[in-house]
Amino acid sequence: MGAPGLGASVREVYGPARLTIDEAFFNAQPASNGLGVVFLGFPFYPYRARPVPTPVPYPADHNGVLSQFEAFVRLVTILREQCPWDMKQTHESISHLLLEEAYETIEAIEKADDQEFSKELGDLLLHVVMHGVIAQQRGAFTLRDVIEQEFNKLVNRHPHIFADETVADEKAVLQNWERLKMNEGRTSILDGVPKALPAALRAQRVQEKAANVGFDWHDRRDVWAKVNEELAELQVEIADGHADGVEREFGDVLFALVNAARHEGVIAEHALHRTIETFKARFQHIEGRAAEHGRELRSMTLEEMDRYWDEAKEQL
Repeated sequence: MGAPGLGASVREVYGPARLTIDEAFFNAQPASNGLGVVFLGFPFYPYRARPVPTPVPYPADHNGVLSQFEAFVRLVTILREQCPWDMKQTHESISHLLLEEAYETIEAIEKADDQEFSKELGDLLLHVVMHGVIAQQRGAFTLRDVIEQEFNKLVNRHPHIFADETVADEKAVLQNWERLKMNEGRTSILDGVPKALPAALRAQRVQEKAANVGFDWHDRRDVWAKVNEELAELQVEIADGHADGVEREFGDVLFALVNAARHEGVIAEHALHRTIETFKARFQHIEGRAAEHGRELRSMTLEEMDRYWDEAKEQL
């Protein structure tokens, strides 16, 4: 049977002539939008074959860490080359996501949830590899460079393991670490503490680095005396009504408290997070109890809310 023209019936095309549908397209007229043809008076768009799927780069050895890592890098590279979203990303556009994944990893650690911990470490690895692939594509550095630099740094900063240097204890290791970092070209031992860190954690890291070179209290009583001194100075500024002075002294009090926490073996950032979670749970108990009685918090007195707070303290 010959190829049906524009006057062919639907039965001719979709019945006996179904196999010659491609021939019919050649006899049809182009559609006005240029995307198909006008066939039997109606726009008709030719079938577009699905693109051939990209083979998944499975590791050659599923039990080998190196093989798994190589396959993972190939996978991320493919996404950078073929996925519209991944192709658009830059170091800057995903930097906030890296921070988010780091916090989610910390949360999994605090929950002692190994399954979640493993997943979050994978998400962090994705960001490391993605940044490495992006950097390689723009000609900055490669993942090999990243790994080699970190490898050499760890070897150089552990001369008590890979050379003949001896250390007495953990404190000596930390002191050597700071000394070696200075030898690498840093101008201050406080370099490397990011401004983006949460303030309490940044304060503790600065204090730890100063302590590693001997700038630290040796008696905890002196540490707490400093806290009391700063509290007294804050009270003076509050009494004088100096807003700038109050802010400055409040910062000094917080800094002194972080230092006191460090001397007591407490990470102030963790302690504050723990208190926030406790407050959140107890306040939500108040909200729940108010809802049980059909009340809104705005309509309740502080004394009424305090009763529910006391309930929460006994339970949480």
